[in-house]
Amino acid sequence: SGFAPPPQHVLENSEVAPNVLMKLKDAFEPFLRFFRPVTCRHREGQTLIPCHVGVGHNTTKCLENNCCPFQTSYEPICYMPFKDNMQLTFRLIVLVAGGFLIMGCLPLCCCAILQK
Repeated sequence: SGFAPPPQHVLENSEVAPNVLMKLKDAFEPFLRFFRPVTCRHREGQTLIPCHVGVGHNTTKCLENNCCPFQTSYEPICYMPFKDNMQLTFRLIVLVAGGFLIMGCLPLCCCAILQK
């Protein structure tokens, strides 16, 4: 027949975008965690920023919400973790050293393979 097929449901941008954004976020999460290390170690002079996890929170709830538990004399509180610059420095040094090692060994391995 000469009639067009019945229209199919076409996904709108608003239906597709959240799914794609969630996949991108899930894909880059380990990468961001590697280059943004955090710690719960509190140093003097650092301000504790409260982490809102809801009513009746405990240590487990704090950790599930990526917060740090802190026991006061009254009740446990949750606070946001701090940036760990020392861990970031260590990770970058190891990453750069590994890169130099690979770049230094790569020509030697190629020459050895080509000579055989």
